[in-house]
Amino acid sequence: MQRPEVLIVGGGNAGISLAAKLLRDGVPDVTVLAPQPVHRYKPLLNYVGGGEATMADLERLMSDVVPDGCTWIRDAVDSVDPAASTVHTRRGRTLPYTTLVLCPGLDEDWAATPGLQEAYADGWAASTYVPGSTPRVWPLLTSLRAGSVVFTVPPEPASCGPTALKPLFMACDHWRRTGVLSALDVTVVLPDATAVGVPRADEVLERAFADYGVRVLREARVERVDADLHALTVTSPSGRQVLEDVAVAHAVPRYRAPRWIADSGLAVDDDPGLVDVDPGTLRHRRYPAIWGLGDAAAVATRPSGGALRKQVAVLSANLAAARDGGDLQRYDGYTVVPITVTRRKLMLAEFDRDGRLTPSVPLVDPIRPRRATWWADRYGLPQVYWRRILRGRV
Repeated sequence: MQRPEVLIVGGGNAGISLAAKLLRDGVPDVTVLAPQPVHRYKPLLNYVGGGEATMADLERLMSDVVPDGCTWIRDAVDSVDPAASTVHTRRGRTLPYTTLVLCPGLDEDWAATPGLQEAYADGWAASTYVPGSTPRVWPLLTSLRAGSVVFTVPPEPASCGPTALKPLFMACDHWRRTGVLSALDVTVVLPDATAVGVPRADEVLERAFADYGVRVLREARVERVDADLHALTVTSPSGRQVLEDVAVAHAVPRYRAPRWIADSGLAVDDDPGLVDVDPGTLRHRRYPAIWGLGDAAAVATRPSGGALRKQVAVLSANLAAARDGGDLQRYDGYTVVPITVTRRKLMLAEFDRDGRLTPSVPLVDPIRPRRATWWADRYGLPQVYWRRILRGRV
């Protein structure tokens, strides 16, 4: 194969929007390596789980979203040899590169929570984070009239973890309107002391927890699941407890970076195996021809689609600067966490790596839940995504 100027690993938001941006910037030879035949706008998965969207709203054929002028190789990475500047694929290809960008996303780590996959197969556990189970979430939740229901927020690394609260609040709003909320025992398992880690946003969410009567387990993890007994064992600083007779669990699996990143010597030396990039420049700390962005890169901020828009802009500029000998730009860790607090009101937390609020629209408080913000998140942003972001225009 001819050596492409830029080889991008990953065909999600990061990979496709970066490829489109580079082509618009005049990069003549861009290749995307991605195995999946379907591209998903992942933020809408939560709305499928809340009864506000369908899978058809968020899925497109990959062949329809790969930008014109970009080569798409439908294959998966087996390993990277940074010394030889080559990528080896599962189908036995050896792909050379001049510049390599890694944005493969995260893998579900089912082994980290024994029994959870069996609970999914048994039909009483599901989540909006696992696309194959997403269409089952809303029917499961709306079938409840009494009993115990558990929601979990995944620990880092995860793709915009706090948005796992969207199905919780949309379901609680539904249960209240249908008169069954008081008969339900609703529990949420948070990996940290608060939901987001930004005080003003957490105040809004704490009020919502209290208003719906949700029991909050903090700094907690689901250690294991007993699929037969419908039980979740949860550990926290206060000890271990078993949540028994759970009717429905919206239980999100844990995540980690693809193992080939660590096996190829490209990872930070820790368990999730994220790509070891400078969080500002997005360049690999040891291999200057390799760059990373998105969920699988160690950028020291919560991953999100909004974060990717900033990362793509910085990385595309830095690839040009590296080629031309210019100064590298820096990504400040901007990210955004949109969370519904009712079925049709949404709070938007925008903040940087240091937790400082950085709202995009001046004179409007995005933390305050609004119907207009919900409409923008549900209907406006998907159109921006398909028509502008994936075409390199944002």
